[in-house]
Amino acid sequence: MIRPLQKAAALLRVFWRGRSGVSAAVTALLLVPVVGSVGLAVDIGHVLAARQSLQASTDAAALAGAQDIATGTDPAATVAAYGARGHNKVLDLTVTLAAGYPQLRCFKSTGAPCVGPTPANGIVVRQQTAVQTYFTRLFGLSSIPIAATATAGAAGGKPMPLNVMLVLDTTASMNNRDYNCSLNNATRLGCALAGVRTLLGELSPSVDQVGLMVFPGLQANQAKYDYDCSSGTSPRVVAYNKNPVYQVVAASSDFRASDDAKGLNTSSDLALAAGGGDGSCRGGISAVGGVSTFYADAISQAQSALVATAKPGMQNVIVFLSDGDANASKNNMPPGRATNECHQAIAAAKEAAAANTWVYSIAYGASVSAGDSCSTDKPSISACSTMQQIASDPAKFFSDNTGGSNACSAAANDIADLVSIFQKIAQTLQKPRLLADNTT
Repeated sequence: MIRPLQKAAALLRVFWRGRSGVSAAVTALLLVPVVGSVGLAVDIGHVLAARQSLQASTDAAALAGAQDIATGTDPAATVAAYGARGHNKVLDLTVTLAAGYPQLRCFKSTGAPCVGPTPANGIVVRQQTAVQTYFTRLFGLSSIPIAATATAGAAGGKPMPLNVMLVLDTTASMNNRDYNCSLNNATRLGCALAGVRTLLGELSPSVDQVGLMVFPGLQANQAKYDYDCSSGTSPRVVAYNKNPVYQVVAASSDFRASDDAKGLNTSSDLALAAGGGDGSCRGGISAVGGVSTFYADAISQAQSALVATAKPGMQNVIVFLSDGDANASKNNMPPGRATNECHQAIAAAKEAAAANTWVYSIAYGASVSAGDSCSTDKPSISACSTMQQIASDPAKFFSDNTGGSNACSAAANDIADLVSIFQKIAQTLQKPRLLADNTT
């Protein structure tokens, strides 16, 4: 009996000594799916992270490009600057714009105006790349292609609070007809007020406030006659050397009842001054004239009023409209102010811009000839050039560009109709927003 037991014990010892090899084989077999799962998880995680980063970059590029639809800057260049090959890189990947992108679109459903040579109010951007893999390359899949699309509208995003002062030319020439105005049979002033109403319709009374100034200035206590409902009472103007009052309506936010209200608030002084009343009380400021044109002090007072009324976080804005021909006689001017009247206005506007105020300039029938405008200035300067230099940057200079080959034109804002100019300014004052990719 001893020998069989000894043989059995010997066999057990052999098996025991060989168990490490068995374990190694079993472990090796089990490691294949484990390593495969980990490797696949690493590749998938890397692709998902790259996809998320690519989408964020594409969103940023679309929002930046949408902003430029309103300014006249080439959106394609801005998309490239803010895309994955510019300010918003995607990991260490080489990203390209998909063929045919960015695309400018006119989305009817957003309600924003479509502007520019290719009428648009939105943009679609698509970027693409290939993500290199680590594990799946063992099976012949060395990279995984990914792409991201973003659609953005030029307006409609959460607005920046705005503190706006409108400064309008109300010299006698504003009573002439504007045959290029989209408002039928309108005077120049009537067309300007239609533009103001359009602008007020786009702003947000919950956060924005707007005031109104005119030049020539008025006698004290005469501003109310510029927004009352009496057709027989016009405000009395006063010479520029008699302490004129330029402000007709102080900064207010009652021009619409709410952000969603479609029409103007007909009991608002500002709405009435813009001709936005109803029934027998349409309102509307008057173009009285009588002391020629000088507007440097109106710009300075507009800036002072903005500084005095701005609330924390507000962006100050001046929207200035004139033909730009400052030519008031010496008898109507303060001492030492009767020369270089156009250059005085440029200096006043630059001072406002230096204080971070956005200055929009609308040249309305401005002359391009230094020989027949800005007659008090040396060196000579044209009304068109004056208005161009008043704007705080080229994107904020607008002109109605009428007058044929000698028209005062704005390279970034080539628009003939004054109402459309105000509509475009309203668009530039709003923020872009991301839209669903199926927006129509």
